[in-house]
Amino acid sequence: MTTPLNERRIANAIRVLAMDAVQKANSGHPGAPMGMADIADVVWREFMNHNPTNPNWANRDRFVLSNGHGSMLQYALLHLTGYDLSIEDLKAFRQLHSKTPGHPELGYAPGIETTTGPLGQGIANAVGFALAEKTLAAQFNKDDIQVVDHFTYCFLGDGCLMEGVSHEACSLAGTLGLGKLIAYYDDNGISIDGEVEGWFSDDTEQRFLAYGWQVIKVDGHDADAIRQATVEAKAETAKPTIIICKTVIGLGSPNKQGKEDSHGAPLGHDEIVLTREALGWTDEAFVIPEDVYAAWDAKAKGAESEAAWNETFAAYAAKYPTEAAELKRRLSGELPADFVAKADAYIAEVNAKAETIATRKASQNALQALVPLLPEVLGGSADLAGSNLTLWKGAQGVQDNPAGNYVHYGVREFGMTAIANGVALHGGFIPYVATFLMFMEYARNAVRMSALMKQRVIHVYTHDSIGLGEDGPTHQPVEQIASLRGTPNLNTWRPCDTVEAAISWKSALTRAEGPTALIFSRQNLPFQTRTQAQIENAAKGGYVLAEEKGELKAIIIATGSEVSLAMEAYAQLEGVRVVSMPCAEEFMKQDAAYREAVLPSNIRARVAVEAAHVDYWWKFVGLDGRVIGMTTYGESAPAKDLFQFFGITTEAVVAAVKEIIA
Repeated sequence: MTTPLNERRIANAIRVLAMDAVQKANSGHPGAPMGMADIADVVWREFMNHNPTNPNWANRDRFVLSNGHGSMLQYALLHLTGYDLSIEDLKAFRQLHSKTPGHPELGYAPGIETTTGPLGQGIANAVGFALAEKTLAAQFNKDDIQVVDHFTYCFLGDGCLMEGVSHEACSLAGTLGLGKLIAYYDDNGISIDGEVEGWFSDDTEQRFLAYGWQVIKVDGHDADAIRQATVEAKAETAKPTIIICKTVIGLGSPNKQGKEDSHGAPLGHDEIVLTREALGWTDEAFVIPEDVYAAWDAKAKGAESEAAWNETFAAYAAKYPTEAAELKRRLSGELPADFVAKADAYIAEVNAKAETIATRKASQNALQALVPLLPEVLGGSADLAGSNLTLWKGAQGVQDNPAGNYVHYGVREFGMTAIANGVALHGGFIPYVATFLMFMEYARNAVRMSALMKQRVIHVYTHDSIGLGEDGPTHQPVEQIASLRGTPNLNTWRPCDTVEAAISWKSALTRAEGPTALIFSRQNLPFQTRTQAQIENAAKGGYVLAEEKGELKAIIIATGSEVSLAMEAYAQLEGVRVVSMPCAEEFMKQDAAYREAVLPSNIRARVAVEAAHVDYWWKFVGLDGRVIGMTTYGESAPAKDLFQFFGITTEAVVAAVKEIIA
């Protein structure tokens, strides 16, 4: 090894902070931070372009710790380089309300770009960051002035590469030629269960070469080798790079380095004493010498980098004022000032047309009308564009035009969704992604991460029920809508016709914090006549679509394709109102007076109807109510036959209402 002693001492600051914080918490993962300290030293002190005093500087390099269990590595880096993360914050590692939870969590500490608890999703997020940077650069950079120009650095481990999502994301990254993505693989050969050879024998080098990546192999404790590899990685602009770093987990611990003992548990007081001796570190726990702090401090360098970029952007704004203003708007997350008015005008047009079409087609029509108003929209589908109807006339694939606005993700539902999270986190884009509702299951954990991080990602799901017909139970969703509705921070819309579909798109695009799931039908759904007041109330998630004739005796609640069944039943009944509930989450956010006006608490005779799992609706109808829906899986048959077979019919709704008010 050629690493000089003083450089190793600088890197050792990470090792001691990691082992001390984990020991104090009596919980955590010291091994990865200790093993990757030399890599982090080189990347963060020599290559990372960032400003600790302004963590949100637009042109900063992005850093993702995909092996997020090693969170003390990132917390140590943020503390040492000068972010607002104190030594007291490190002492509070994994404690309630601390800035330093057990995995990097967005919003807790400055400098954390994404939440990386679930392994593999961090590298997928990193692909999203790199995709966003490349696309934004192509849209805004000029030959003479480059204002979008930064790298994405990602650390990852064996677990990330074992998770299938890493294959989906890295395969696409190679295809798209994301040359500013640099990944450092912590090849330490250890996971929780021990040496990985028995369950992970992939040839990682050949795997990534097959993806179209540049692959470099180094000793992960040789600073010169890491430095040279990073230079080579930055020079390769047509391919992403993975640097395979052979490391020793828990390096420095005499009795636990290279073993699973250092992976996910404190080293223990006695072993920490021995480790300090082995590292030549004489300071007490959580004490870092001033010369080491000085070597790490990135505040002055970061301020200079940002100041230089500010000068570049000022020159850009002077020469290209329209583009500069648009870039600032998009990075701020603000929509054009006239967007809401134009969206409302479109909804009025849709209402006037009174079309009976599938809501997936209504969704495509909304895209055609609204996306040209929002150049920040970056769409995509998991190989189902012709079925999801997510392409619109102005869509241009980024694989053919880097300045485009559409990504053909291929059959990669999980990777697609995790990548979209990275795109949203980067800023400058509102991503939407699409697949069949049934295959949301492949993407489920990434959808949860959208919600956990409150990112404006729009999840488009079509073929929403047994109404898709002959493809059978493998493709017919049953429990998926309830799963989405049970996800905190996620708004789930299931519109019943063209107007509600347009309203759902407006809601998704204007929702500043949090993702939205839009669920659309394959089959045609009849248009429902509304007043202007009802159109406005539809945006509240639930509203009275049909007023009762005479004294109110019962309420029918429905969504999507079943609203038409409710309306047909309404025509045969007296004293019944129909409530369309396209988005229950939005409805529950309304004030109590509005909710009471729609669903009077004294009317206990309630029937809910939806071609999905029945359990969700009991909270709206109460134990005295009735729910018409699915309690089992589907069959293969035309949609009309399936609705009849499962008893989701007008006759069933009428019978349920009569029974409950008898």
